[in-house]
Amino acid sequence: MEAIGEAVTGGLTARAVEPNVGSGGEAGSGACLNCATPLLGPHCHQCGQAAHVHRTIAAWWHDLAHGVLHLDGKIWRTLPLLAWRPGELTRRYIAGERAKFVSPLALFLFSVFLMFAVFSALGPEVGGMRLTPGAKRTAQEQLQGFDTRIARLQTRRADLLARHADTGTVEENLADAREERKALAVAIETAARTHKPLVTSNFNTGLPGLDHALAKANENPALLLFKLQSNAYKFSWAVIPISLPFLWLLFLHRRRYRRYKGYDHLVFVTYSIAFMSLGVIAAVLLRSVGTPAALLAIAMMLIPPVHIYRQLRGAYALGRLSALWRTLALLCFATVALTLFLILLLTLGVMH
Repeated sequence: MEAIGEAVTGGLTARAVEPNVGSGGEAGSGACLNCATPLLGPHCHQCGQAAHVHRTIAAWWHDLAHGVLHLDGKIWRTLPLLAWRPGELTRRYIAGERAKFVSPLALFLFSVFLMFAVFSALGPEVGGMRLTPGAKRTAQEQLQGFDTRIARLQTRRADLLARHADTGTVEENLADAREERKALAVAIETAARTHKPLVTSNFNTGLPGLDHALAKANENPALLLFKLQSNAYKFSWAVIPISLPFLWLLFLHRRRYRRYKGYDHLVFVTYSIAFMSLGVIAAVLLRSVGTPAALLAIAMMLIPPVHIYRQLRGAYALGRLSALWRTLALLCFATVALTLFLILLLTLGVMH
């Protein structure tokens, strides 16, 4: 499952960053350096590559900033509309105005990855829990298990090296095992310095997989939180398909709204999640410079409903009352979708 998450995330990132443009080569005259099509202007009409390519260090850094962060003219046209007129942005992108704006998927990936990076660097530390004796024994057993796994992987790597075989997969697994062992060791050390006991719970959901995940979380919350953090960015894209059916249900009952296709709803959901991610980034940054938590809490409660309302009205041409009840429903659906996503992460955190 972890490999699937990494593969899908990597594929989405590559598709969003460079959908159809090839890399340049030596400067030529009259023909595209990428596909050899005769040039009719500053860009190839066949593949989209620029007629003039650069071979300077400055150009390399420009390509990095543009390709990874999309910090060009599009971002400054997209962000103001996303913040204040999200419905217009959604409608115009669906209607075909694609070159003017950052695509929903590219903006989503950028905002989500940046959110995890900022939250990891400036977000609140999770700690203050002491392992119970039973949980401590379990943690020590897990440490021994990591030691055994690391020794086995080292033996496997040595065998592959002796046979001059590829060790890439073994190296990755060995690095992951060492990282997880280090996180567990830090968690145990941190727990030994605190005096706040770990809260035990007999809560039973009736779902064996989820109950097992909750039991593991109760035994060693620090390690589980580390795994959740490492999995969250890999599976962040899953929030989109989880949310899509709920938005679709809001327009199912009226024939006039059935003209909206699944793609239209996808654009709406992706832009909306990107805005919420940017909002979390702004909240973390403001909190880091001393903004009162109460003020940020009020903003986080008021801004999302207003933004969803404005996006619904503008994107689907709804009346005030129609947009209002759909906003309330969508807020409830968003809570359900986020819960399902967290359950997915919690289950994945226990699986490996």
